[in-house]
Formats: sequence, C-alpha cells, structure tokens
Amino acid sequence: MASIVSDGPQYLPMGTRSVKIVILGAFGVGKTTLVQTISEIAPLQTEERLTQAGQSVDDLPVAGKTTTTVAMDFGRRTLGDGSIVVYMFGAPGQDRFAQTVRLILEGALGALVMVDTRHIEQSWDSIGLLEEASVPYVIAVNQFSDAPPYSEAILRDALSLPRDRPLVYIDARHIHSVKAALVALVTDILRPMGNFTR
Repeated sequence: MASIVSDGPQYLPMGTRSVKIVILGAFGVGKTTLVQTISEIAPLQTEERLTQAGQSVDDLPVAGKTTTTVAMDFGRRTLGDGSIVVYMFGAPGQDRFAQTVRLILEGALGALVMVDTRHIEQSWDSIGLLEEASVPYVIAVNQFSDAPPYSEAILRDALSLPRDRPLVYIDARHIHSVKAALVALVTDILRPMGNFTR
C-alpha cells in the first residue's frame, strides 16, 4: 500500500504554525492596501471598477475611489523566526457582501478590523459579525491624514470594545506598521496555545 506521506518538498517546514486571519472593515478603509503592503507573495486581488448600477445599492462615502473588492484579497506573511505563517483574506466591505464575509470567516483564527475615524460607525457591522462568529479580533485604526485623531478611550467607547480586545494605530501603506498589527493579532490568538516569539 502506498504511503500517504510524500518524500518530496513540503510547502511549510515541520513545526511551522499556519494561521488564517481575515481583514474586515468598511469600503475604502485600506484593506487591499494592507494586504498589498505586507504580503511576501504577489497578492491575489479581485478589484473591479465601480459602476453606476452599484451606486443604487452601496453607500460609498470615499471620494475619488474608482475600484472595489468584489470577492477577496489574499496574501501571505511569515512572522518571527519563520515558525508562524499568516494567510490573510481581505473581505469586501459593502453590506451586500455580508454572506460572503461569513463564508470567508470559516476556519479563521482571528481578524483585523480596520477602522477609519472619519466613519467610525461603519465598523460596527464587522465587529458584530466577528462577535457572532466568536472570532477574536484586533482593532486596527488606519490613520488617514485628514482623519480626526481620537484617544484610545474614546474609540473603545464608540466601538463598545471589550477590554480584552487590543487596539492599535497603523498606516496601511507602511510595512512595519502593518506587521506590528499582525503580531498583535497573532500574539492574541496564540497566547492560549503557548509562547510566541516575534
């Protein structure tokens, strides 16, 4: 009988932990940018041009944005000493994709919820989906140049954020900023499973 264990090359070295996370947030909050910034592979993207037909069903407050994610973004990043590989799934932000987001969440160990302080209320649905699915998450406040600055206390109150949920400030265009958010999330996910070294 043939062995089911291959002697050929493995996709991940033995002992490597793989972690599926989902990037959520409203339309235009920077999810695609974040995946592009941090992925060590060429990211999969499903960007399509916005159409007039979509304007009748979507609330799209971001001026000048001409494309949108219609399925998901996908990227990968190795963290620490190579023992953690993070697979990132960027979810679409419009309300009509809520069922798609639920499907993307299947098997996820955690999520980053990206927040734009110009439209804080648009983060509530993403947080609600994660609470419903019992998926741990970190709030990642993407700092736009024209966005009003709020203290962590004010943001936690506005988001009804539990004390055990981390909140970080990021710039989705900068790799070290995004990596810090991923480390915060993965640390939170793996803490019950044992020590995690950056």
